[in-house]
Amino acid sequence: MDDAAPKPVRQPLIAHADGHARCFWCGTDPFYMAYHDTEWGVPERDSRALFEKLLLDGFQAGLSWITILRKRENFRRAFDGFEPETMARYDAAKLEALMQDAGIVRNRAKVEGAVLSARAYLDLRDKGIAFADFMWDAVDGETKVNRPRRIADVPAETAESKALSKRLKAAGFKFVGPTIVYAAMQACGLVDDHLEGCHCAKT
Repeated sequence: MDDAAPKPVRQPLIAHADGHARCFWCGTDPFYMAYHDTEWGVPERDSRALFEKLLLDGFQAGLSWITILRKRENFRRAFDGFEPETMARYDAAKLEALMQDAGIVRNRAKVEGAVLSARAYLDLRDKGIAFADFMWDAVDGETKVNRPRRIADVPAETAESKALSKRLKAAGFKFVGPTIVYAAMQACGLVDDHLEGCHCAKT
């Protein structure tokens, strides 16, 4: 007979002291809870803001999102507010300065990829394509509400994220695999994956 203690089961919702139930992933960290309540899953239709969130999700690959979130203001400072026009002109000296900045994730491939993505963003704009339209076309312009009941029901990627990933790569964006893209779609409200019972699940 196996006398080992059973492994704890991670519940899909957490009941917090303020009386609200929230998705499991924000834990009990007030900073993370606030992000969950006010940003995650909220439709974002500003092109520059969408660009920022996509890049941050690219930097998150291999790390926890809370790590990136806590560094977000450092990233904004280091990358000039994620203004594509400025980023596209970064030279070798600026890239080296970024690699010396302890406030961000100092991964050379990701830093250089962010610059290439900024140039891709401008290429789309020069073709008359707003980045917001490019992103939202993946869901026909409307938030896709999923309302999962269990943790297992939240996918890491979907057919839509695979298709958008393919289009982003073809346009020249970097660090935009299907999983990264789906995380960005969740963060920017292209999809609403708040769990059933979460106080942010409006429908």
